[in-house]
Amino acid sequence: MGPVLAGVLQLLALIAALALAYRPLGDYMARVYSSEKHYKPEKWIYRAIGANPSAEMRWPAYLRAVLAFSAVSVLFLYTLQRAQGILPGSLGFVAIDPDQAFNTAASFVANTNWQSYYGEQAMGHVVQTGGLAVQNFVSAAVGMAVAVALVRGFARSRTGELGNFWADMVRGTVRILLPIAVIGAIVLVACGAIQNFAGIHEVGQFMGGTQQWNGGAVASQEVIKELGTNGGGYFNANSAHPFENPTPFSNLFEIFLILVIPFALTRTFGRMVGNLRQGYAILATMATIWIGFTALMMWTEFAHHGPAFDVAGGAMEGKETRYGIGASAIFSVATTLTSTGAVNSFHSSYTGLGGGIQLLGMQLGEIAPGGVGSGLYGMLIMAIIAVFIAGLMVGRTPEYLGKKIGTREIKFAACYILITPALVLGFTAAAMALDTPANSMTNTGAHGFSEILYAYTSGANNNGSAFAGLNADTQWFNSTIGIAMLLGRFLPMVFVLALAGSLAEQKPVPETAGTLRTDKPLYTGLLVGTILIVTGLTYFPALALGPLAEGLAS
Repeated sequence: MGPVLAGVLQLLALIAALALAYRPLGDYMARVYSSEKHYKPEKWIYRAIGANPSAEMRWPAYLRAVLAFSAVSVLFLYTLQRAQGILPGSLGFVAIDPDQAFNTAASFVANTNWQSYYGEQAMGHVVQTGGLAVQNFVSAAVGMAVAVALVRGFARSRTGELGNFWADMVRGTVRILLPIAVIGAIVLVACGAIQNFAGIHEVGQFMGGTQQWNGGAVASQEVIKELGTNGGGYFNANSAHPFENPTPFSNLFEIFLILVIPFALTRTFGRMVGNLRQGYAILATMATIWIGFTALMMWTEFAHHGPAFDVAGGAMEGKETRYGIGASAIFSVATTLTSTGAVNSFHSSYTGLGGGIQLLGMQLGEIAPGGVGSGLYGMLIMAIIAVFIAGLMVGRTPEYLGKKIGTREIKFAACYILITPALVLGFTAAAMALDTPANSMTNTGAHGFSEILYAYTSGANNNGSAFAGLNADTQWFNSTIGIAMLLGRFLPMVFVLALAGSLAEQKPVPETAGTLRTDKPLYTGLLVGTILIVTGLTYFPALALGPLAEGLAS
């Protein structure tokens, strides 16, 4: 079997698995977030944190709860890292430096999981399992809670109440993420991923000496790293490491975990607003972009010409021979079109155009299908922009799901889509203008610029992957990327929740003959076009200086 055919068959198998999980998982999540029942373990958690899960919140209260919980999480994770040297199970590792501890705390709480350290050489068992793994669960649950709050804004009328953040966050963790993670961890252990609390031990000979590895609860952290679209690896090689991702089957399973909740949330959306066709329209938009990007990535990596590439069957530099080009391309697109950031190949080694596809996937806003929760609310923001553009074309006040999109709503949506580009381009410009950040680049020219652009694109979009040719473990990058991650995560949430509150206060608008049908293929095409045009106008100059220039020169 040729490598191209193998890649296509893996993509088809992945699509089939996602299709099988779509309906049951989507409907189950809708029931979870619509239920009024509280399970006993959930009640224990509510009592421990002093929360009333039945109290409805308006958007300012919901936002305050999100920010308060996240602020405490950053402080806790920072303190845990700084105290690592005196903690049991530290494997002899010392406390993390202040700037790196801040960067890591911001990264994992913001669901970014950007890593400027070698996991197996810096973090002990307590920090890995009691700090990083816990944030993998709750940061994902926070994103899902905010998405559900926006969906309630569309579904409810004449009320500003959006539900209860504490109930949404706890249910997302206990009823959705934990059960799937337990099953997924068992699958990964069966595939060969390790799960233990072993210390550092020497394994065989390496370059005339011994090589050291430490064990860890890897399988359980690996599964929530993918399922929660987190991405932070237990080892520096991330999902290219055989302890994290041992076989081609485990590789395909991890891609499935990355995509399953973001895609299934479109079904949850349709079910909660009482119109499944609206969910299918959002799903079609996400799937169109995802399949298109995957096809382009596979083409650029398989078709790169030259004798060495022909012998290898494509551009194999930086890719695991266990997976090959097809599986690496599928994984790369999945991780950059979501807020995952996990890697099973070296992104900096991709062709110039391949690196551009990775960058563009993040710059779209990671909405196809995006992160758990963040992908859905990002796509719904773009859906509002699309109906606004359609309204301008016909001279009619835009409507979406029975809600008028007026001046206030479009301002919230516009602020949402402007925040991330401002962070990415502003920090990139500052880094290129100063001498010290530029000295961290391994490469010069277009590829060196792409390293800097990729770092801030990844941080501000809460992705976490890296070109890896950049030395990001400096005070400048630890501090600025940490700030970009926090602002890129929580500033957009302000406008998402404000928009949700504004929509929930409206009374429903009856559908008329002039209402734009947002559940038809025509609207799906308009939405895809809007996403690509808005992103292209924003980032094309920067992309032209980096990956496009490199791709055209090769």
